[in-house]
Amino acid sequence: MKLTRIYKSTIFLKSIFVVSIFAIFFISAVTFKHISLLNNSAKWVNHSYDVNLELERLFSYLKDSETGQRGFLITKDSTFLMPYLNSKKKIAHSFALVKSYTKNDPAQEDNLRKLEFYMSKRQNYLSLTLHLSLEKSLSDKILKEKLNIGKETMDSIRNQINEMILLEKKTLKGRELYYKDTIEITPIFVYVTLLITLLLISISYIRITKDLDKLQISNNSLAVLNESNNLAEIVGSFGSWQLNIGTNEYTFSDNSYRLLGFEPKAFYASQENFMKYVHPEDLIAYRDATSKMIENGNLVPITYRIIRKDKKIRYFRTTARIVTNKSGQEILIGTTSDVTEEVLASLSLEQQNIELEASNKELVAFNYVASHDLQEPLRKIQTFVSRLSDKDYDNLSEGGKEFMLRINNSVERMRILIDDLLQYSRTTKNEKVFENIDLNDLLENAKSDLLQTIEEKNAVIQSEKLPEMTVIPFQIQQLFVNLISNSMKYGKADIVPKIKISCKKVIAADEELIPKKSKEKFYKITFKDNGIGFEQEYAEKIFVLFNRLHNKNEYVGTGIGLAICKKIVDNHKGFIFANGKPNVGSTFTIYLPEDLS
Repeated sequence: MKLTRIYKSTIFLKSIFVVSIFAIFFISAVTFKHISLLNNSAKWVNHSYDVNLELERLFSYLKDSETGQRGFLITKDSTFLMPYLNSKKKIAHSFALVKSYTKNDPAQEDNLRKLEFYMSKRQNYLSLTLHLSLEKSLSDKILKEKLNIGKETMDSIRNQINEMILLEKKTLKGRELYYKDTIEITPIFVYVTLLITLLLISISYIRITKDLDKLQISNNSLAVLNESNNLAEIVGSFGSWQLNIGTNEYTFSDNSYRLLGFEPKAFYASQENFMKYVHPEDLIAYRDATSKMIENGNLVPITYRIIRKDKKIRYFRTTARIVTNKSGQEILIGTTSDVTEEVLASLSLEQQNIELEASNKELVAFNYVASHDLQEPLRKIQTFVSRLSDKDYDNLSEGGKEFMLRINNSVERMRILIDDLLQYSRTTKNEKVFENIDLNDLLENAKSDLLQTIEEKNAVIQSEKLPEMTVIPFQIQQLFVNLISNSMKYGKADIVPKIKISCKKVIAADEELIPKKSKEKFYKITFKDNGIGFEQEYAEKIFVLFNRLHNKNEYVGTGIGLAICKKIVDNHKGFIFANGKPNVGSTFTIYLPEDLS
């Protein structure tokens, strides 16, 4: 895996190129060196041949000189002295050449000095014998002695020259071997190095070919992505842009121009040109925000107005952040979106909130009227009816007495309706103060509120221990009041109402009634009675405001109590369900979240 990663890395390709270039230079250097060695070898071989040839020529000149001497001695003919006389210059010239050839060769220089000594000695004895021959005969003892010395000197010259030739031949042989080895090694070395270089270049070629294929695929994918991005910008009504921090050069996408009402590339991409279309009232804020974005490295979303080419005003939102590319350049990448519809919807929502706030104020005013102004006439009606009943009831006809009873019932229903409406309005108000409280205390308070009714009906209420929870106390107490009151109201005739309240902690995923929320915990509180019950098809309808399942002449009520219960449970992000069976009873199940944070 590590070798594969190295092979696929760009460092590998760069290394191959560097090694290949180095190998080419190395081959060139080695080739140059070996060619130089070949030239030197050839030069030294020729040099050895030149030395040997010149030594042989020198010896030939010496023999010519000796031959001329011998002819003169025998014939006394001066014409035989011509070779002797001519050879002097030739000997001197040839010796000078040999001396120049053997320069920087200590062994040959030493031999050359000996040869020079023997040559000088030989020349001297040649001259001496020639002079003696003019005075004495060949049989003269002194002349013979000098001739013998000359002969010995000539033999020494021959031996010295032969020694020098042998030494030069030995040197030549070594140089020939070196020359031969160099000729044999150089092609092999160059060939091997060339093969290695070709191998490296082949690997590079294969890698480059693969990279080019990948690059082509990447370019095709990039082209598709660019088109997809352009389409996404058009559909999403946004445009993208880039700013090179180092060069201060902007790049706008095609849709950035379209958002302003222009064709792509209609003007030079720059902040100055873009700001020409920013609304004058938003220009300062926009300029300040964009100035800070380069300092902070990002641009928090800023919303502003622009004036398009067609003079239409649109709302834009721009955000950006700085990224660093692989070249180390800091690029500010941003998007600009047309959020006109969103802004207009937000403004409309603000207006609706204002209107809702006004409606809430009107509702508060209505509550005040309902609790004071409407209650006051009812109290007076009840007072007058009570006085009339106390003073003149016996004087009334049977019809009048019936009317008096109906008036009292109507007034009582109106009072109850007003109280229920007030209670429902309290549950819908925004003031929801949550407190951590023991639900058992709230249940006892609810039972105290209903104490008179409980005693009248001899109701039996059994309750398990309830938990401490963070709730809106007065609303939960009202919930308990309404549910207990509902159970007693719809109890069976001549049967003691029995209400059982139970509680346990459950997990949402284990309960069929509520939506499945992973691991969310609830307190499940159940109110079960032995009342008249109801058909299950009305289980949801009974929580609707003003909805009643029975005639008002059968059971007193306004159809608001259970709607209040539903609203209270909703305020606590919980759920309430009803289950009933005619002539068996009803069960109300409440789910309150353990944690309301």
